[in-house]
Order: sequence, then structure tokens, then C-alpha cells
Amino acid sequence: MQGLSLEGVESYFDAVNDAFRTHALPALVEYVSIKSLSPAFDPEWAANGEIERAMAHLAVWAETRPIPGISVRASRIEGITPALVVEIPAANGGSGTVLMYGHMDKQPATAPWSNGTDPFEAVVAGDAIFGRGVADDGYALFAALTGVAELHSRGLPSPRCVVLIEASEESGSPDLDAHVEALAPWLGEVGLVVCLDSGGLDFERLWVTTSLRGNLVVTVDVEVLDYGVHSGSAGGVVPSSFRILRSLLERVEDSTSGEILPSFLNAEIPEFHRRQAEALDRELGDPLAHAFPAVEGLRLMGESGADRLLAQTWRPSLAFTGIEGVPDIPSGGNVLRAHTKGKISLRLPPSVDAAAAQRALVQLLSSDPPQGARVTVEAEAPAQGWVAPEPDGWLTEALDRASRDGFGRPAGYCGEGGSIPFLATLGARFPNAHIVATGVLGPGSNAHGPDESLRIPAAVGVSTAVAHLIAAAATIL
Repeated sequence: MQGLSLEGVESYFDAVNDAFRTHALPALVEYVSIKSLSPAFDPEWAANGEIERAMAHLAVWAETRPIPGISVRASRIEGITPALVVEIPAANGGSGTVLMYGHMDKQPATAPWSNGTDPFEAVVAGDAIFGRGVADDGYALFAALTGVAELHSRGLPSPRCVVLIEASEESGSPDLDAHVEALAPWLGEVGLVVCLDSGGLDFERLWVTTSLRGNLVVTVDVEVLDYGVHSGSAGGVVPSSFRILRSLLERVEDSTSGEILPSFLNAEIPEFHRRQAEALDRELGDPLAHAFPAVEGLRLMGESGADRLLAQTWRPSLAFTGIEGVPDIPSGGNVLRAHTKGKISLRLPPSVDAAAAQRALVQLLSSDPPQGARVTVEAEAPAQGWVAPEPDGWLTEALDRASRDGFGRPAGYCGEGGSIPFLATLGARFPNAHIVATGVLGPGSNAHGPDESLRIPAAVGVSTAVAHLIAAAATIL
């Protein structure tokens, strides 16, 4: 049951539900059609203009919100992606500054979507929207402003609110630091940061993220020939570039167990997070066991539900995410190929220094190449992991009220396997700020894969939570 009555506490759910479905939903559906691919996937993003199109679409919607004093502008720095900045002045005696975060860039379409669906054409089915970028993270601006607008409509105290929507998150947020640096004097002291790019283990409550893994994205190109030659002539004489690539990856990952081998990529798991995983396993019953579209008979990694939660949130893991130099099967002749280029995404424990780990990883993969092959290693900007500070009592109470009003249950706390570099950046710049990371992602959201979806009730619940957090901050900050 949503919109749970809270004794002695104002409920925002019904009004927010109506506002989100009436005003935000149509604009969010239109946002899906914008192919605002992140710079790592669209090097010609500036010329293609899709990021500018996304920013213009969000800006127009923001400017029409019924919030007194709202201002919308672009933060522009030569040579990098822009960011959208929305400011709402404090009202009705509220004090302090709250910074809310989201992003407008998207991952590529990837893989066929159900029934040949176009990833950039929104499909509304029941209480869900399917489309690329809808949950990661297109909904964020709509949720933030819907929640703030509700406070203003009731004449309740509200602090100064700033919404920052960047355009490089899916590339590891390489442009974010520059925008934060440029905005810092204007931002001033931030008392509360609310990140809307996370999620949880189900859709039954507001989930608050306690940790995030870091991420290293690296490409390894192995060259053995100037051009491909007949495999009957070269096979057994010229080493296979694919085999050499495999052997390089074996330096990082045990191919039998999936264990990440180098010590610089591992970290001790704090006892608090071990206990948290065990408690979630007891309450939810191995929540990751059925969270993925696994083929029949697949044996998941991990010895228990708690072990799987820790593997997802505190242990490193490697995913092989792209390959070049390999033709498709119908085009594959009997040729020993000239090169193989692979792309890996390596998730890091939250406490590992991502920049130092990247330097060591590049050295590990590029040194002493097997059989003298030419090996080129390129790395994207590293994404630092993050461990949440323990929330103060007022914030814990506000989160609980927010979850009860928006979802009908108390808030839940869990680590996340993904990366949000923004949190490490803002945590370092505003060390005294309270930080909340939450969002709409959950089982089946499939943010980077086919059939990405947003559950509308989850978006309404998070929008309701924004109203509660802003209301609480207004009298504390």
C-alpha cells in the first residue's frame, strides 16, 4: 500500500502521484526518443547535438514548473559536455542548500529489445515505461522538481535547492569535476546531497545506498600481424591474438572461479557490511538468486545469499563488454586474424583507490607481452567507489517517513554494485554534507541492457521521498 497515513506527519503521496503522472510522465516519455549517448559511446556528441537536445528538453520542462523564483541555466566549459543547473531559492523560512543530482546521457541501445521494440521509442505497459535512459537516469529531474514543487504549493518551508544534471556519467563522469569546480563559489556550503541515480533490492520501499563500487574501463589491443593470413599457413606458427588476449586477462581474473587475483584490486570487507548482508539475506531470502534473466540450470556464483550480496557490493569483478577485430560468424573465413581488441569493465571494492588501481592494472596488462606481441592498453577516466557516512538521527527519521509515505514500508539500506563517481567527488568537496543516494533501479530494470524499464510507482515513491527530505532539511540545515 502506498500513501500510508503517517500519524502527525504530512503526507505528500497523493498530490505527488497526480503531479508526476499528469505533468512529468508525458515529458519523460518524450525524453526516451532523444539519443543522447554518453561521449564514450559517441565521440561526435557535440556535432550530433543529441546531448544539447536532451538538455533543451529538460530545461523547457523545468522552466514551466509552478515554483516561485525557479531559474534554469546551462553550465558550459570549452571542450566538455554541458550540464543543466536548476536553482530554486529558499522559501517560507527554510534555510541551507540541498544539491540534487542526476544525468541526461545514456548508454547505447545494445542487443535486441523485446518484439523488435525501438529502444528510443518509449513503450508504456501497465505501470511501467520501457526505453533507453528512462530509469538511468532520465526520471531524476522530474522526480526532484515534482517533490520540491509540492512543498512550495503548500507554502511549507523549503531550503535553497539546486538540481545538477550532467551529461558524462555513463562515461565515468570525466566532465563533472570541472563543472563542480566552476560552480563551487556559487553553490556555497551544501548541507545535503541527494543522488537519484541508484536503486535497491526490490520496489517495496525506499532503498538508501550504503556503498558503491568503483569502476575501471580498459581496452586491450593485441596485434600479431600487419594483416590477416590463411589459418592453414600461419596456424601453429603465428600466435593467435585472441589467445594472447586471454592470457593477459588471466593475469587479472581466474577464468575458472572468476576470482580477481591482484591484491591491489581487492579490499577487506568491513564487519558492518558483512552483518548488513546477512540481515538482508535473512529478511529477503537470497534476493539476488532470481534477480537476473539466467538461463535454466545456471549455477550462480557465491555460496549463500549473503555471500552473493557481498560479491555484488564489496568484491571486484570483471565483465568483458566489447570486442573488435572479430568478424561475425557468416563472414568468418579460415583466417588467422591480425589483431583482437577487447574492452573490460572492472568493478572495484568501494574503498579501493581507483586511480592507483588503474595505474597498476595498465602496467600489469602492458608489461612483458606474451610472445612479443604488440599490446596497447587504453583506460577511461577511473570511477572512484564510495562508502556512505552514517546518517544523523534527523535524516534517518526523514528517510523512514519518506519510505512509509511513498511506499508503505520503512526504508531499506543496502550496498550497490554500480558506480556513481559524483558521490566521491561531492563527498570530497563538501565533507560536512549529509549524503543520500537512492533511486528507482531494481530487479528487472536492466539499466544498461535491453528492455530498460522504469516502474512508475517507484518514481512516484522517490518523488514523494524528495519532498520529505527537503522538508526535513529546511529546518535542520
